[in-house]
Amino acid sequence: MNASPALPPFLAACRRQPTAHTPIWIMRQAGRYLPEYRKVREKVGFTALTRSPELAAEVTLQPIRRFAFDASIIFSDIMVPIEGMGVALEYAPGPIIAEPVRTMKQVEALRPLVPERDVPFVMEAIKLTRAGLPAHVPLIGFAGSPFTLFSYLVAGKPSKEFSVPRAFAQAEPEIFARLMDRLADAMIVYLRAQAGAGAQALMLFESWGGLLGPNDYRRIALPPVKRIFDGLKDLDVPLIYFANQCGGSLESIATLDVDVVGLDWRVSLGAARKILGPARAVQGNLDPAHLFAGPDVLKSRVDEVLADAGPGPGHIFNLGHGIWPETDPDAVARLVDYVHEKTARK
Repeated sequence: MNASPALPPFLAACRRQPTAHTPIWIMRQAGRYLPEYRKVREKVGFTALTRSPELAAEVTLQPIRRFAFDASIIFSDIMVPIEGMGVALEYAPGPIIAEPVRTMKQVEALRPLVPERDVPFVMEAIKLTRAGLPAHVPLIGFAGSPFTLFSYLVAGKPSKEFSVPRAFAQAEPEIFARLMDRLADAMIVYLRAQAGAGAQALMLFESWGGLLGPNDYRRIALPPVKRIFDGLKDLDVPLIYFANQCGGSLESIATLDVDVVGLDWRVSLGAARKILGPARAVQGNLDPAHLFAGPDVLKSRVDEVLADAGPGPGHIFNLGHGIWPETDPDAVARLVDYVHEKTARK
């Protein structure tokens, strides 16, 4: 099959069309592993960085200048729209909420998100970034899934097990359901606004859905995600769902109306593709630890991911989670160059 001449490789792969090479980008590619990013952070805090369109655009563009990535993702944080809904929080480094949301009164007090009023800096950053990106490098906008946002809102801080919100979902089903509805509504308008500002693909991060068993995932995490994607399906942009540690829930995920499913390194891409079906592309899923291997070992690990994904169209190479801050940028350069070299097609 010939590569699509109309779309950049990343967008073509999202649509399961043939590409000149397997496209690659990596989660958290704008971040602490880059010395130029650390230089910016020496002068400005994280919150101020997310709220400055010029600086957010700058750090989004930094990895594109350094590496031959096939896609870019806007620099922001999944909790930014939550701040826009009236929740006070700080980052240390994860989100810390002084007053966790645990009552119906608090849920009803959340402001309906109006992007142009509450998060205009995100839309401006998208516009500035698009102006600075090469035409062949699309820009991804993103948001957090309702269950992931709920977990932070109720726990009030990061946690390994999020026992408090998981127990809360069982003990307070009415409050939980109302909060999930509010979050789903907010993420629909937030992602639509990002597309309106110029984002060429939209990604929903299910960072903590893997804490749920398959039945609970299907009952409580999946419905608001379906609601979000249903609210975006009229947009002419690929929709991506990153399902972290959700390998046991792939049958449920296969019911979503999405173009791409991102998978962590604990899941076989080949096995996942059989469950998800030919109508969906897959994204992933190199273990971030493999970037610390020697060059030859790294190549062999990349080969394993490519072989698992198979030769057909619809694979976007990525890490199985965000890149670690201690990663050597030279290893990233080797990764990107090797993926392109290994998958180059006539």
